[in-house]
Amino acid sequence: MPTQIDRDEVRRLVAAGAQLVEVLKPEEYEGDHLPGAVSIPLRNLDSAAAAVLDRHRPVIVYCWDSG
Repeated sequence: MPTQIDRDEVRRLVAAGAQLVEVLKPEEYEGDHLPGAVSIPLRNLDSAAAAVLDRHRPVIVYCWDSG
């Protein structure tokens, strides 16, 4: 179940091994993303997640919109 978390919790979870997933388009990901994040566009999240993500580690999904 999705849970909204703050910046401090993101840092804590990443330090504990959580995976970061940026869901914007690849060209937007290339422009700016959090260190260590993988790009899985939202439209592909269901189909690509199993191939890219470790199901035994927490996943943080985010969308960085600087516009």
